[in-house]
Amino acid sequence: MSFSNPPARRIISTVGHILPALCSVGLLILVWELYARFSGISPTTLPSPSRVLAQAVVHRHALWDNTVPTVRATVLGFSCSLAAAFIFSVLIDFFRRLRRALFPIFIISQTLPLVAIAPLVVLWFGFGLTPKILLVALVTFFPMLVALAQGYEATEEEIELLLASMGAPRWKRFLLARFPAALPHFFAGLRISITYAVVGAIFAEYAGAAQGLGIYILNAKNNFRPDLVLAAVLVSALLTLTLFGASVLVQYAAMPWTRRGRYTLR
Repeated sequence: MSFSNPPARRIISTVGHILPALCSVGLLILVWELYARFSGISPTTLPSPSRVLAQAVVHRHALWDNTVPTVRATVLGFSCSLAAAFIFSVLIDFFRRLRRALFPIFIISQTLPLVAIAPLVVLWFGFGLTPKILLVALVTFFPMLVALAQGYEATEEEIELLLASMGAPRWKRFLLARFPAALPHFFAGLRISITYAVVGAIFAEYAGAAQGLGIYILNAKNNFRPDLVLAAVLVSALLTLTLFGASVLVQYAAMPWTRRGRYTLR
């Protein structure tokens, strides 16, 4: 089956990609709803999805007021992480000895348990925005750095040799060959990191904050309101999905050739 209209092929392909996910999520929510309604379990133990959604609507203003600080910490922390990952990836690509010196430190930083390091960061930098930015950057930095470093190594040697034979300096070979070759790897690391960013921001708020989804979840838990806890979890999940979708759109804008051939129906 084929269509001569590219927009029609695009719509059909998109529906075909998202339909299995929608069906599986819908089935999970249906089973949860039926179990919560007919099993006799208390709503204070397991609220139904309809109750969670209803409470999210009722408390939408409080949820919004606590979502904004989390979004701010997530975006700023991830932006700092992205800039640092790119700068360090360029440095270790140009200076191999620097790579051998810094990579063990980066690896060790990922072995530090966040539950232990978060209170220390709050103790050192206070209860403001700075510790949240640092913790989000710490969580999301390494996957992007590794993805970029591996992407540079994936550059075809023939292209670099051709550019070198034409007299292109090292920085120009990097811009024309190594950096474009690293883009697919980079966006893979970006999508991994973006899913950690919101979790890192919420955990940082757990360690110490005045507002945020982490504080909202903590207060709802202390008040024995699992419906409000799950409402905040729903907001954080939607936020993560939004950021993930934004990263995919950025990849399509930066790499338009990846869209070619995606909408051919067989």
